[in-house]
Amino acid sequence: MNVQNLVNKKKKAFIGMTAPPGYVPGLGRGATGFTTRSDIGPARDASDISDERHKNFNKGKSGDRQEEEEEDLNESNFDEFTGYGGSLFGGGPYDKEDEEADIVYESIDKRMDERRKIKREERLKEEIKRYRMEKPKIQQQFEDIKRELGTMSPDDWSAIPDVANMTRTKKNKNTRAERFTPVPDSMIERIASQQGHSTYASSGIQTALPGTATSLGMKTPAPGELDLLQIGVAKNSMLGVKLDQASDSVTGQTVVDPKGYLTDLNSITPRNLGDVGDIKKARLLLQSVTNTNPKHAPGWIAAARLEEVTGKLQQARNIIVKACEVCPNNEDVWIEAARLQPSEMAKSIIAKAVRNLPQSVKIWDKAVQLEDDTMAKRRVLRKALENIPNSVKLWKDAVELEEPGDARILLGRAVECCPTSVELWCALAKLETYENARKVLNKARQKIPTDRKIWINAARLEEANNNKEMVHKIIERALTSLKANMVEINRELWLKEAEECDHAESPITCQAIVRTVIAIGVETEDRKHTWMEDADSFTANKAYVAARAVFAYTLTVFPTKKSIWQRAAFFEKNHGTIEQYESLLQRAVTYCPKAEVLWLMRAKSKWLAGNVPEARSILNDAFGANPNSEEIWIAAITLESKNNEHERARKLLQKARETAGTARVWMKSARLEWCLSNLAGALQTIQYGLGKFPEFPKFYLMKGQIELQQGYKEKARNTYDLGIKRCPECIPLWVSLATLETLDDNITKARSILEKARVRNPKNDELWVNAIRLEVKAGNDNVAQALLARALQTCPKSGILWSECIFMAPRPARKTKSVDGLKNCDNDAHKIHLQIVLAVARLFWLERKMKKAKEWFIKAVKLNPDLGDTWATYYKFTAAHGTEDELKVLVEKCVQADPHHGEYWCKTCKSIDNWRIDGNTELMLKLCAKSLPELR
Repeated sequence: MNVQNLVNKKKKAFIGMTAPPGYVPGLGRGATGFTTRSDIGPARDASDISDERHKNFNKGKSGDRQEEEEEDLNESNFDEFTGYGGSLFGGGPYDKEDEEADIVYESIDKRMDERRKIKREERLKEEIKRYRMEKPKIQQQFEDIKRELGTMSPDDWSAIPDVANMTRTKKNKNTRAERFTPVPDSMIERIASQQGHSTYASSGIQTALPGTATSLGMKTPAPGELDLLQIGVAKNSMLGVKLDQASDSVTGQTVVDPKGYLTDLNSITPRNLGDVGDIKKARLLLQSVTNTNPKHAPGWIAAARLEEVTGKLQQARNIIVKACEVCPNNEDVWIEAARLQPSEMAKSIIAKAVRNLPQSVKIWDKAVQLEDDTMAKRRVLRKALENIPNSVKLWKDAVELEEPGDARILLGRAVECCPTSVELWCALAKLETYENARKVLNKARQKIPTDRKIWINAARLEEANNNKEMVHKIIERALTSLKANMVEINRELWLKEAEECDHAESPITCQAIVRTVIAIGVETEDRKHTWMEDADSFTANKAYVAARAVFAYTLTVFPTKKSIWQRAAFFEKNHGTIEQYESLLQRAVTYCPKAEVLWLMRAKSKWLAGNVPEARSILNDAFGANPNSEEIWIAAITLESKNNEHERARKLLQKARETAGTARVWMKSARLEWCLSNLAGALQTIQYGLGKFPEFPKFYLMKGQIELQQGYKEKARNTYDLGIKRCPECIPLWVSLATLETLDDNITKARSILEKARVRNPKNDELWVNAIRLEVKAGNDNVAQALLARALQTCPKSGILWSECIFMAPRPARKTKSVDGLKNCDNDAHKIHLQIVLAVARLFWLERKMKKAKEWFIKAVKLNPDLGDTWATYYKFTAAHGTEDELKVLVEKCVQADPHHGEYWCKTCKSIDNWRIDGNTELMLKLCAKSLPELR
């Protein structure tokens, strides 16, 4: 076929047309080949525009009309209630209303999500915490072990062997020799200057033979001239100094106070040549400041102080003189120049400063300070007042230098020049006579009608001149006048003034202010609480007159409140006199005759004062107001028994059993017979009491102890058994029975009894402690440790158990145990928390850390002063390591606290041998201290 035929040949009709949808070249003849990225195009999302080649694919017969996407009619997409899945109007047009609806729904979803956010975050935190507890980090698993590393001494650290290289790799035979960097001579010289003696020779190289010369002719230092150990210590100290100067925070960032950098320069002292570089940088920086802004006075002052601290005083003077020329209107520059110059030169500089700034109070004050003679100071001040007559400070300085007569004249002129200065008016009133002082204060009120201090000084003036009736009227007029002048009455400020009057020994003015102001701005329902807080605040600040005034006013508003009377009585007992205390209690029982505690406090006060008949009379009056009161009966019985009136006590007890007839009265009757060695009568009384009160546990305890004292162990055992059956919750009964078995060496039976007790009372830490002590006493240390672990799981916040845990642990682990115990008992009750605090104090005492031990003992007695064991341990510590004065103060505080609880304290107080000294806190303290076990 020639070329012409090819040209004239007719072309196929489909050439140049778009391929039909789904067309695959070569599919008809089986040449499918493979598909590449160029065939199918890039990956697309479902929302992308389809390829232009298949734009008419999935269209109906009407090509011009766009049809909705086909609905998924698969059975998995069908629901019986909602039908087929998908949006019902998903194919419709998306207009502006749809967009607004989506925004509203999105905001609602966001708001609902925020409402649930807190609960969701809390739930997430709880899940993370639970997960950390189940699967802790490796760091948490080794926390207790790492804490114990803090107890290791430097010798222990140095004794740790190096880890051997257990790898089988071949060692490099051609290892290079270790490289050492020599210390520069400048550093050694700097260290030598710091140490204060020469540590090396300025020339010479050390050889094997000290004192000989090297080949270079240099001398080798002799032994003792080169101390490498001291050089190493000096290097470390110098590095620490540099680090401290480089940063002053934990993070290492330098904190610069832009306002205080001038005063900070006073603390800079160039210690060594290493600081010179810092000084040069500072000098360049300040030079740049003064060059760029020569009117900036602080820059000049800082530059002068920098030269001063580096020892270049003359350079500092030159800089500050130049500053005075550049900044003649800045008073700080002139004052700094006067400070740097000698005395005579400083006076001339201040004279120039006064000529440039005659209205500067600071410069005149500096001029006064430069003068040594009083007359010269007066002349300077008078000259200053001619230029600045309205300066209160200058007038005050001038008055201080004058005699009282001249000062009064000077103050008269001062109040004319400064009529708004309250201090000057008050000072003038103090120097005047009574009549003139009243006139002065009246003028001051006219000049300054809005100040309260003038009124208060007027009231104090009347009080000082025995015109006490006017004090209260003046304070009331003050409030009326201040309100008329639109002054807000600030209750806190007025009460502060009352406190100042108390400290200034003006009690009547103080009381008048409190009575007038205390009710201002206080809601009716908050009065009692607020006023008691005021009284406590005054007491804490030692303003006892003000606190007494608060109590007096409160009792006029609430005369029948027993709690207020009681708090006022305690206040008078601690800070008042015996007469004030008894007078208050006499008024208290008049307004609250049914308050037994007030009668008892009054009777005890008379008894302690030695007036037993008056105490009896008070108790008789108390019987009239409270005929069947158990507390008053017992107080009367105690009064008679303490004064050895045993027959009267027996008669009172018999009458009390007939009228009151409570279990406690029967117990007191039996105890009195027991104390008087009438054991048969005591047992008979207990038997009668058990017939009336079979579930009163103290009857069984007393009966068992009396039978044990008589030598009838079997009877005592039976008594305790019966008591346990009737009172299974009484812990002392279980402990007493176990102790009885221990006395007979029946350890197994005692262990069984305590186990039964723990079954009946599983959460009681006292039972656990006794069981642990039983095993320790029997020599079963491993069993005791196991019991302790179980006890801490059952009672994790028990201070008694943690105390036992601390002292049962080995010595190196005790500190760690004490930290764990404090963490676990942190939020517990004061009584339990106090046990662990006392244990920590004993631990420091055992480790001979006396200062820390004393701090923890003080903390323990402040936490709960009612625990006698703490006072006894503290007394024993002070007796061994304190002074006689400290011991005396401790006994006084203990007597004032009057403790009633504690394991060893109760044993000492309730012992029959000590019944005659019961109530004598000082003797009980000494006996309890002797009964304490030794530190172990």
